[in-house]
Amino acid sequence: MIPVTAPTVGIDFGTTNTVVAITGPDGEALVLRFDAPTGDVTAFRSTLSFQVRPGVGGQPPERVVEAGPWAIDAYVEDALETRFIQSFKTFAASAAFTDTVIDNRRYRFEDLLGAFLLRLRAHGGERMAALPPRVIVGRPVTFAGGAPDEQLALGRYEAAFARLGFTDIRYAYEPIGAAFFFARTLDADANVLVADFGGGTSDFSIVRFERSSEGLRSTPLARSGVGVAGDAFDYRIIDHLVSPELGKGGEYRSFGKSLPIPQRYYAAFARWDQLALLRASRDMRDIRTLARTALEPEKLDRMIEILDDNHGYALYRAVSKLKMDLSSRDEAIFSFVAGSIRIEKPVSRSQFETWIAPDLAAIEKAVDEAMERSGLATDQIDRIFLTGGTSFVPAVRDIFHRRFGAERIETGGEFESIASGLALIGREPDLDVWSERRPPLSGDPASR
Repeated sequence: MIPVTAPTVGIDFGTTNTVVAITGPDGEALVLRFDAPTGDVTAFRSTLSFQVRPGVGGQPPERVVEAGPWAIDAYVEDALETRFIQSFKTFAASAAFTDTVIDNRRYRFEDLLGAFLLRLRAHGGERMAALPPRVIVGRPVTFAGGAPDEQLALGRYEAAFARLGFTDIRYAYEPIGAAFFFARTLDADANVLVADFGGGTSDFSIVRFERSSEGLRSTPLARSGVGVAGDAFDYRIIDHLVSPELGKGGEYRSFGKSLPIPQRYYAAFARWDQLALLRASRDMRDIRTLARTALEPEKLDRMIEILDDNHGYALYRAVSKLKMDLSSRDEAIFSFVAGSIRIEKPVSRSQFETWIAPDLAAIEKAVDEAMERSGLATDQIDRIFLTGGTSFVPAVRDIFHRRFGAERIETGGEFESIASGLALIGREPDLDVWSERRPPLSGDPASR
């Protein structure tokens, strides 16, 4: 049995960023820092790159796998020869995703995650060299996707995290991790609503914190989640600003008739990970064929260039910059420039909020569900803690301002709170209240 005073690793594997924290002898959680090419960072980008470099002096070709900022550097240096993957967490719970082929090798989800974690460990230095046996892994309340298979996702996680040598792998809901981080600031008993906004999911937990002679006691009251967050907002921007410039809504000629270009090609832009898969799919051949008969062939040529020349990351950066700009300004310029492609358009915050209105409604519905399950009235929620990058979007914050009032809302540690809280959970005397093990099931990835 592992004592509660033993070090514990908390890993917040996110759609956009991954953060690692480790508890020290003093019981505090220390967030791991990475000496990245662009400077010291705690948010390790959830990206992968695969390259095959020519052998030197008659040696065979070298396969190079990188992750995080180093993967981005590899992509920037040689986009045409680099297979770049981001947001791959979004298909963790997808039974439709079995594997992807990279350099004639098949990679299942657990292989991708395992490769990512091993590179993260390699870049973690001494703090990651000798890991303790216990890890608390963050998991969303609701996994992303249309029909997410939770047990499939956790089985894939289990297989990947075991490759780092962990023998006690536990899972805790991501907003619960954030709640533990936030609880350190409380000076009175409180009912706390934690809203965690990631790239793929928005998750909510309501926790009761009470002071006692033994310290701070906590009781989980309710949770809810929805597979809608930052990546969904990204897709709305692309769908309104970029896809029409790539042929969406256009037509092509076939046997003397004008037919609409299939919409499914543009659905791939709903998830960043799908762009890499589309590039390697048979749909790519169909898109090239359509470009020869399209009424506006130059638009499909732009789409082909984005996929062939691996401009997905440049598009991601342009979309992220627009979201950031609109978080502090009423109007901003969307600018996507890559290769021969140049798409620049002014966008107002009100336009953006109109585009994401369905997503905001889904988020608000999930908040309603958490409140209903808790049995608490609005005025019984004492504090609201918002965390995650999407919490910076004014329309998202307004959901909570309208319902609870600005005076009860707290922010801070938007990118580090979950990992820190997960590590702190590892010191709880009754771990089963806050986390769970997942016993492998016969035939699932964790049992192989």
